[in-house]
Amino acid sequence: MVNTLRRTLHRVGALLGPGDLSQQPDIVRLRDGRTMTLRFVEPEDATALQDYFHGLSVTSRYNRFLAAVGELPPSELEKTLHSGGNAFAILATLKTGGVETIVGEARYALDVAAARVEFGLSIDDRLQGQGVGTVLLSNLQCRAMTLGATTIFGDTLRSNDAMQALARKAGFTFATLPSDWRLVRFEKALDPALEMPCADGRALRREIAVALN
Repeated sequence: MVNTLRRTLHRVGALLGPGDLSQQPDIVRLRDGRTMTLRFVEPEDATALQDYFHGLSVTSRYNRFLAAVGELPPSELEKTLHSGGNAFAILATLKTGGVETIVGEARYALDVAAARVEFGLSIDDRLQGQGVGTVLLSNLQCRAMTLGATTIFGDTLRSNDAMQALARKAGFTFATLPSDWRLVRFEKALDPALEMPCADGRALRREIAVALN
């Protein structure tokens, strides 16, 4: 059944395309009861996104980019603002007094040939430890499955205890990277038979149900 579902994911996902599956944001609830929105980045987010990165601590920016940077480099900002093809960027936002604030972000990319998704993410320092990372990582796994991926992985610094703890809690396994002693890779096989907690997944489930009947 799982193999059949994987084949159907690939077939239906290819027919619909990511753009057809990404119209609805995901609305989730944090541990403290607040509502958080997970949505694709739009070109209009450029200033707010740079403000978000400026607001991260030096350590958080270093952990995210694996280098000492003060902001998202222009070339990376351009890539982030224009999701599509096999590379996507999403924002986690909270609304206070009618004003939307970015509290986390993630970028992920699909290697079609290997059916693998690579990702990286960051969380506002003030929101770390409040469930934002857990929700965002769960959502990323769902989004990866809607693209037909069978594996999701990321690389992080050996010193990034918070990211490693988050990945370990989510069931990722770890391996060293001989090519770079600073990094550790965390990886997880995706099970399409499990619930898909994202709008893309729910839309795809409906299409799969039709395709299998």
